[in-house]
Amino acid sequence: MEKDAVLYDYVIVGAGPAGCLLANRLSYNPAHRVLLLEAGGQDNYPWIHVPVGYLYCIGNPRTDWCFKTEAEPGLNGRALNYPRGKVLGGCSSINGMIYMRGQSADYDGWAAQGNKGWAWQDVLPIFKRSESHYAGDSGLHGAAGEWRVEQQRLSWALLDAFREAAAQTGIASITDFNGGDNEGCSYFQVNQRRGVRWNASKAFLRPVLKRPNLTVLTGAEVSRLELENGRASAVLARVAGLEQAFKARREIILCSGAIGSPMILQRSGIGPRALLEKLGIGVRHELPGVGENLQDHLQLRLIYKVSNGHTLNQMASSLWGKMNMGLQYALNRSGPLAMAPSQLGAFARSGPEQSRANLEYHVQPLSLERFGEPLHSFPAFTASVCDLRPQSRGRVEIRSALADSAPLIQPHYLSHDSDLKVAADAIRLTRRIAAAPALAAFEPVEYLPGAHLNSEAELRQAAGSIGTTIFHPVGTCKMGQSRDAVVDERLRVHGIPGLRVVDASIMPTITSGNTCSPTVMIAEKAAQMIIEDAAQAAGVFSSVMAEQVV
Repeated sequence: MEKDAVLYDYVIVGAGPAGCLLANRLSYNPAHRVLLLEAGGQDNYPWIHVPVGYLYCIGNPRTDWCFKTEAEPGLNGRALNYPRGKVLGGCSSINGMIYMRGQSADYDGWAAQGNKGWAWQDVLPIFKRSESHYAGDSGLHGAAGEWRVEQQRLSWALLDAFREAAAQTGIASITDFNGGDNEGCSYFQVNQRRGVRWNASKAFLRPVLKRPNLTVLTGAEVSRLELENGRASAVLARVAGLEQAFKARREIILCSGAIGSPMILQRSGIGPRALLEKLGIGVRHELPGVGENLQDHLQLRLIYKVSNGHTLNQMASSLWGKMNMGLQYALNRSGPLAMAPSQLGAFARSGPEQSRANLEYHVQPLSLERFGEPLHSFPAFTASVCDLRPQSRGRVEIRSALADSAPLIQPHYLSHDSDLKVAADAIRLTRRIAAAPALAAFEPVEYLPGAHLNSEAELRQAAGSIGTTIFHPVGTCKMGQSRDAVVDERLRVHGIPGLRVVDASIMPTITSGNTCSPTVMIAEKAAQMIIEDAAQAAGVFSSVMAEQVV
């Protein structure tokens, strides 16, 4: 260990939703010296905070790692941009702001795999602990936390009609997606405060930045971890062009996400033997599952041209429309600039064989050819639909030991036959909704993938052409006791004392919905476990000392 290594009790790597919350909770005790390392910069870029500003944050190296996948056979040879937040707040600074917990069966499934303490009845109180819900405290929601949840400030006749059309197709209108069973249709609740994005930095980090025992370093890109006698002892990071060592007396906690956390482990010689030996890194600790089990939600973007309807395409096409949108936001933080990327949601079953909702819709009164391109010149809406529980599994691998080397990301979308079937069924269901009486006044006409595609083979091929990530990678440091598991039920890395992973990478299976708030819950639960383990260790030490005195 370098002689000039700086000593902390806890070193947290990554200031996304998990890292920000952990920095808050672990520094609450003034006896804990806590360091939070973030490779990105401050979250003072104005477009982070205007909800529509995600358009200027994704794909922007100021706020995004700008990763790309490999060419995917399931996507007809296409490679996708793979945004990940590189800024204080992490992905909560560039995401869609949707507050979604998933389904109770997701967490019961984690517990059934042997992960004690992760069932729905265990995690619901933890979701509530962090939450500041607009409707106040209740059996399902909390009001005393920092993670603000509000209703959206918008009104679109077209979205109201889609909701009614969904009901006519058998998808009932509901008021809340977060009670454990999200089947139905409603407007999404969002992480905003009065029309402004509420990221994890605002919620958990900014209020405690003046604590003398908390240090936050931005622009700190972690290269690897150091082990001493098998224990995780220090983090090596490049700060202002110089490599520095930060030693952890108690624990190192990786919160760098489903892409970043396995990369750091692999660069540290922790991971699959074949990969580490191929790259000449050397095996410090063999864990075959590091970087495996990648899961993501693939959305199919169905677009319908409409008549007699008002969409954002028309509003954004004129100078007057843009000025009006700006004025609405400036005066009362409402209108299109306050919109989350997706406004209306629906959870449904792709077929009668499904025991619970396995599809999620993100419905938007706008359309565009590809993300980052201008809106279409014609009025239209987009009904994006994703398979909530894909069976396809991918992987993340480093290409070299260098921290600035982009990873290999292979989601293997639509590589499992059941995923192809669900995709084809989802397109058929969307067409039934679009043909329902409630939308008749808008005369919807399918633009993508095209109404002429009808056979099973054609729809499966179409899914590969219009599918794109909805930015929910998880699972690459899987929790459990199986051979491919990376962490145990207390998120401790198997076989390496002093090291935990706390982020979406620990999910054994992906949650049935957006993944940001489940990550906040994971961090809240981890903070509780870390504090409990420290207290237990101190108690054991005190008992030993007492025995020695006697």
